[in-house]
Amino acid sequence: MLVLMAALTVIVIVGVGFRKAGAALVWYDEVASILLAWLTYYGASLAALKRAHIGFPKFVYSRKPRLRLFLVVCREIIVIGFFVLVAWAGWQVLQILDGTYLASLPSVSTKITQSVIPIGAVLFIIAELLSFAETWPALIKAARKQRE
Repeated sequence: MLVLMAALTVIVIVGVGFRKAGAALVWYDEVASILLAWLTYYGASLAALKRAHIGFPKFVYSRKPRLRLFLVVCREIIVIGFFVLVAWAGWQVLQILDGTYLASLPSVSTKITQSVIPIGAVLFIIAELLSFAETWPALIKAARKQRE
């Protein structure tokens, strides 16, 4: 993440500097927007790993334990299902883009730049499963306690 942020910062600063000097770089806008997309996808995966993304934690954790368990399981099914769909669609996009290249950098395949869609979606799914496995025991324990 830090590498992507640093690369994006450097590219934007260099691009602006060259533009101010009257020698604009033809590729910096396109590369900066791609890096921003990568940063967004990978950042979302990191947020999912920390359970700081998608969900209504205050709403969910204010409910009784059994309802909370149900809501968390529903949330996981919906989120993972959505990202399975995103990964599949991203893979389809990569197949369509076969043989195409960036306009400003003809040596860079658009498959590389757009690979963030399926990769980011799979990373999000993995992060969700890992964080859910961490949360699950406490949810079960609270739900069992409520029954007693």
